[in-house]
Amino acid sequence: MNISKLLILAVFCYSGTCTAQQKQSSGGWKSLFNGKNLDGWEQLNGKATYEVKNGEIIGTTVPKEPNSFLATKEKYSDFIMELELLVNNDMNSGIQIRSESKADYQDYRVHGYQVEVDPSERAWSGGIYDEARRGWLYPLDINPKGQKAFKRDAWNKYRIECIGNSIRTWVNGIPTANVVDDMTPSGFIALQVHGIYGDMKPGMQIRWRNIRIQTENLKPSKMDDIFVVNLVPNDLSAQEKQEGYQMLWDGKTTKGWLSARNGTKFPENGWSISNGELNVQEANGQESTNGGDIITEKQYKAFELKFDFKLTEGANSGVKYFVTLAEKTKGSAIGLEYQILDDERHPDAKMGRDGNRTLASLYDLITSKKINNAKRKIGEWNRGLVRVYPDNRVEHWLNGFKVLEYKRGSEEFKALVQISKYKDWKDFGQAAQGHILLQDHGNKVSFRSIKIKEL
Repeated sequence: MNISKLLILAVFCYSGTCTAQQKQSSGGWKSLFNGKNLDGWEQLNGKATYEVKNGEIIGTTVPKEPNSFLATKEKYSDFIMELELLVNNDMNSGIQIRSESKADYQDYRVHGYQVEVDPSERAWSGGIYDEARRGWLYPLDINPKGQKAFKRDAWNKYRIECIGNSIRTWVNGIPTANVVDDMTPSGFIALQVHGIYGDMKPGMQIRWRNIRIQTENLKPSKMDDIFVVNLVPNDLSAQEKQEGYQMLWDGKTTKGWLSARNGTKFPENGWSISNGELNVQEANGQESTNGGDIITEKQYKAFELKFDFKLTEGANSGVKYFVTLAEKTKGSAIGLEYQILDDERHPDAKMGRDGNRTLASLYDLITSKKINNAKRKIGEWNRGLVRVYPDNRVEHWLNGFKVLEYKRGSEEFKALVQISKYKDWKDFGQAAQGHILLQDHGNKVSFRSIKIKEL
C-alpha cells in the first residue's frame, strides 16, 4: 500500500467511520441507525419526541398523545436484528417488527408484532404483543426464566430473529419468546414510545443504540427449550417436535378418536371436520344427545395438552381429562373439566359456586383467575393449555396466562369435590390415567391444533 492510500485510510478511521463500516460488513450486519441523524426513519401516530445525541436515539414521553413510533422507511421480511436499549423504570416501550400503517386499518394506526420492553415488576421484557390487533401472543408468565433476563437501570441487549413463520427473541442472551405465526410476513421496524397514563409523567426517556440487522444468508440460533406458541393451525414446529409434542388430532380425519358412549368408533353424526377444524354441531344446547362426547383412543398420565378453541354466542363445551368411562353415565362422561363457555351469555356462568363454571375454570370446583385481555372475543380463537405434572400438580392456562392450579388427590382437592356435583363419585379425578375428552354440549364449538406432550 502506498503512502497516499495510508493517509486516506488514517483520515477515514479518525473520523469514526472506519469501525462502523467494518461492523456493517462483518458477518453480513448492516446498521439501521447511522449514529448522527434519523435518515431512513419516519415518525408515525403520536408526537413523542425523538432526537439523536451521542450516537443514541432518545425517545421522550409527552402528555395527551397516543403511542408514538419511529419507523424504518424500508420494510423487512426475514431478518436477524440486534440492538441495545436503556429505559426509564416507570415507562413502557417496545420494538415493532413486521408492522404496518394503512389508511384502511384504524386510520393509519400502527399494528403488528411488538417485542416488549417492560421494566415493571411484571417483567415481560422480550415477550411478544400484537399491537392494535390480537393482544398478547407471548406473555412471559409462560417462560419464568425469561422474566429474569431484563436488567433495570442498565443497558439491555435484544436479539430478534424473524425467519419464515418463526419469531424468536432474546434479552441479554436469554431466550424470552418463541412464536410461530403467518399473519404478517413483512413490514417495517419501529421504536415505540408508549403513551402515558395514570401516574406516568411526561419527560421519561428510552434510549437505543447499536441497531443493526442481517437480511441475507440467515442462520437461526440453535433450538432452545422454552415454550412455543404456535398460531399456525394444526402445525408442529421443529422445536415443538424436539420438545416431544405430537398432534393429538391430525386436522383432517377422525383417526385416534372414539365415541365416549361406548369407547368404539367415532360418532356418525353431531361432529364435522372442515377447513382444519373439528366442530361440535348445534343441537339446541342439549348435553350429549346428538353425536355425544369424543375421547382419545389412548389414555394419559402426566402430560401437557395444547388446544385451540372457538366459541359461538352462548356456547358451552369443555375439555375433560382423566376420563375412564367407568361411571357409565347417560349424559356427558365424567372427568376433570377445563370449562369452555361464553360467560356473558350462557346461564352456567352464574351457577355453581363463586364463578367456578366460567371459562377455563376447573368445572364446578375451582374458579379461573380473571385476567384483563386473557380471553378473546366470541368468534376468535383461544389457546388452552392443561399441564399435569407427574406429582399430580395441575395447571390451566388461557392464551398464555395461568388462570388456576391445584393438586389432584390433595386434602384441599378432596374437600372441593365434597361440595361439588361430583361428591357421589368415588375417588373423583384421582385415576392414575385416563382419556382426553372433547364435550358435545349441543352448541357449535370448534377445535384445532390439539397437541400433547407426555411428561
